[in-house]
Amino acid sequence: MEFAGTGVVVTGAAGGIGEALARRFHALGSTVVLADVLEKGVWGVADALNTIRPDSALAVVADLRSEDGNRRLVETAQEHLSQFGSRSGIDLFFANAGVGTGTFVESTPEADWDLAFDVNVHAHRWAAKYLLPRWLERGSGYFCSTASAAGLLAQIGSAPYSVTKHAAVAFAEWMSLTYGDRGVRVSCLCPQGVNTRMLSGGDIGDSRAGDVVRSAGVVLEPEQVAHVVAEAIIAERFLILPHPEVHDFEIKKTADRDRWLAGMRKLQHRVFGDL
Repeated sequence: MEFAGTGVVVTGAAGGIGEALARRFHALGSTVVLADVLEKGVWGVADALNTIRPDSALAVVADLRSEDGNRRLVETAQEHLSQFGSRSGIDLFFANAGVGTGTFVESTPEADWDLAFDVNVHAHRWAAKYLLPRWLERGSGYFCSTASAAGLLAQIGSAPYSVTKHAAVAFAEWMSLTYGDRGVRVSCLCPQGVNTRMLSGGDIGDSRAGDVVRSAGVVLEPEQVAHVVAEAIIAERFLILPHPEVHDFEIKKTADRDRWLAGMRKLQHRVFGDL
């Protein structure tokens, strides 16, 4: 996929990876719709992009915890991008919004589980539900989602985060195998440590998990991740790994899962002590 002249939607675009993605796609020639529940942040990014190129960015305040919120976002973006972007409307939908709530099963409130599934998983399928009819009719479309290295490996500490990120990877894989021969391309971003609010413990149940991520490898800036993502989408690669070591970790996990689990339990003990 080439970005010039395309219409792109990015969720969770008020900051972090989402903002960096929107800025990168915009720099490559896309008209972008930026969606986030944080009104001030998403409007600020859109205003900055429109200063660079008038009528090239639209901010949408969207709560993606419901099907209706995702439906309204897709409809609003389609209408706007059909007018100001490409004639086909939404060419790429990047489901980037995510949350990192919760800790252990016995102590995580049900509301945190609901929030994690709604944002990290259900928002992806709700968006796809309203994107696919048009994409399948015209024979083209691109769906990309942000999961996590935790979706390929695991995450100590937060059960909702680990479980929902695995589900996000599974949904992206299902989308690719189901619609890949009908013109719908799919990619899944699985980063490890990225310098965002989530990593610092801003919206995750226990910041100690973030310390583990920092110790596991290089912490990238969101702009570095966005650069890798853009290259992967141009090449139409499914799995996007800004941290190449995640691939090596996944090989070790699948080669000897029992040994890998034992090592993760040791790591968990060092971080959390006796549970």
